[in-house]
Amino acid sequence: MRTLFVLLTFFAATTLSGQNLDSLKREILAIKQETQDINLRINNADKQFRAGILVSTLGYSITIAGGLMLGRSNDQLGQALLVAGGITGATGTYIMVDSYRVLSGKRRKKNDPLRQE
Repeated sequence: MRTLFVLLTFFAATTLSGQNLDSLKREILAIKQETQDINLRINNADKQFRAGILVSTLGYSITIAGGLMLGRSNDQLGQALLVAGGITGATGTYIMVDSYRVLSGKRRKKNDPLRQE
């Protein structure tokens, strides 16, 4: 009887410890997956932010060039550059702001495998 009790106790302890190890492994894998998700979002947001900086800089540089042309012989061209540069600069600013939504995970592309619906 005593041997049976020891065997049952050993079996129960082994089973419980195996379940704890399985849950610990699942938790570690979940944390690893979440870390990979965060790294992917950071990389995507960084690329988008840099593209936004480039587009904004280009747009506002065009705006400045257009402003310098106003009141001279190329007044029509200056006005067109002001409008085009302003729109381009505003688009670049929107791209930069949108990169923060990508970083937070609130906005993801449709074909993104990590997209949550």
